[in-house]
Amino acid sequence: MGTFFYSVLLISMIAIVIDFSDRIDKLLGEPSLKEIVFDYYLNFIPWINGLMWPLFALISVIFFTSRLAKNSEVIAILSSGVSYSRFLRPYFVGALFLATLLWIGNNYIIPRSSKIKNDFETKYIWKSNDKTLGTNIHCFVAPNEKVYIRYYRKKDSSAQTFRFERFEDGRISYLIKAKKIKIKEAPNTWTLHNYEKRSFNGIKEALIVAESGETMDTTLSLTPDDFIRNINLKENMTTPELRAFIQTERDRGLGMAKKFIIELHRRTADPFTIIILSILGAAVASRKVRGGLGIHLAIGVVLGASFVIISRFSETIAHNLNVSAALGIWIPNILFSLITFVLVFRAQK
Repeated sequence: MGTFFYSVLLISMIAIVIDFSDRIDKLLGEPSLKEIVFDYYLNFIPWINGLMWPLFALISVIFFTSRLAKNSEVIAILSSGVSYSRFLRPYFVGALFLATLLWIGNNYIIPRSSKIKNDFETKYIWKSNDKTLGTNIHCFVAPNEKVYIRYYRKKDSSAQTFRFERFEDGRISYLIKAKKIKIKEAPNTWTLHNYEKRSFNGIKEALIVAESGETMDTTLSLTPDDFIRNINLKENMTTPELRAFIQTERDRGLGMAKKFIIELHRRTADPFTIIILSILGAAVASRKVRGGLGIHLAIGVVLGASFVIISRFSETIAHNLNVSAALGIWIPNILFSLITFVLVFRAQK
């Protein structure tokens, strides 16, 4: 634990120095010293640690265990009759403790601090983190009401080519079309320009009412925020908020929920990664070899880099291919669990 938290402190300081040197021109401009320290860097530390804790665990286990192996203490422990599974038990307990801390942080603490950090970045550094959903937007505003918008413009909160449809028993019963809609009054009063309004009856769509005009004000179950997504939105929500948001996205049929589902699974997978990499590191470093700490660290760096590459690759697969979010996120853990099992089985007994 001492080695782990020393690694956390050391690498966090290095990360802060690198980040500050990279953004010094923007940080020394508008924001005050209080905002830089308390709003940004105080919340930057939990964010960077949430990403790096599994690798910190791997590095600290290799450092500690390699020193034991170098001094022949592992050989003495095993020669005294202690089984290898008993030797690994403290590693598992320590990893389980760290995994629990990371799970609590990922689900409840880090998202709240990330929101403060990301708000600071949006205000002073990037200033363009909000993006519209794109073109040809289809969504449900109620179970039997559907909206289509060809293009939404954030600059003046207007949308081109609007279409609202209401269905009854699977058949269209009411339709509004407009060339343009624009927000009139917050949160959801809109002005329709060059509109047409129609009502239908039955499967033959017998026209009951037809109306058209230049402008019309109406209330819709839509707000301008529904068409805008902050690129860091998934980082800013606690897990209960994330689950509620995913359900809303599914109900509306926007097709944007998968990246949020991936984030939800990542928050659980990362704590398990700590346990896997800790046992793996112990299995690698417990064998006394020529080269000692150096060769153990080299192996650890290769394994850590491999894990990062595979996890990014599997996340991309989950995003872009027809692979479930759960499988895409858990592939690295499954693969490295097998590697860990082999290394433990072949470890010095």
